[in-house]
Amino acid sequence: MPRFFCPVPLHTGLNLDLPAGAARHVQVLRLQPGATVTLFNGEGGEWDANVTRMGRADVAVAVEGHRAVEREAARAVHLVAGITANERMDWLVEKAVELGAASLTPLEAARSVLKLRGERADKKLAHWQGVAVAACEQCGRNRVPPVHAAQTLAAWLASPQAMQAAAGARLVLSLHPHARPLADAVAGATTVTLLSGPEGGLTPEEEAAALGAGFVPVTLGPRVLRAETAPLAVLAALTLG
Repeated sequence: MPRFFCPVPLHTGLNLDLPAGAARHVQVLRLQPGATVTLFNGEGGEWDANVTRMGRADVAVAVEGHRAVEREAARAVHLVAGITANERMDWLVEKAVELGAASLTPLEAARSVLKLRGERADKKLAHWQGVAVAACEQCGRNRVPPVHAAQTLAAWLASPQAMQAAAGARLVLSLHPHARPLADAVAGATTVTLLSGPEGGLTPEEEAAALGAGFVPVTLGPRVLRAETAPLAVLAALTLG
């Protein structure tokens, strides 16, 4: 059944025009009046709804029953990932959401190719949040993880997000010879903040700053994974099953 994010208050018996994005998707799918769709607004569970009108630019639905179904991971993993080049960051956001990331913070690391400022940064953030919404529609999640504004590691370490991360396990993907195996570093942790670098990894100065802030270096083994692959491998290990 097609699923659409509808960020408005929903209740049984409600008749409403879908937001523009969801309406466009319904029209692209060529759904007709009487078709059943699933709506979710990010506040928990999902709603069945029937299409009642198909206009040229608008779609109306009647909301029916609510299903209190959740598909969130048992362990909350907050990803702070170095911004990668071109479409690879889109891919990273999409797959991280599918794998259950609780939040994502794009990191403007020293070796990040893409640097964001002003209006361009705002547009990229809105685009990545849209990628997260689309991934939730596809994978069945009913809560859309926030994509936070891009920032440098120094700024992030001084932010409220970093302060909140102190309550759980804090891991940094590292090639350090004394990095710990992932399973050892997260034993018993229900909340994890994972820091990973862009192409080329974090600089020695950035990694030192992370370690000084209490992050534990972890390794995925002897192979060197791409910047967009390594954090997804960790997410899969921590959130699936």
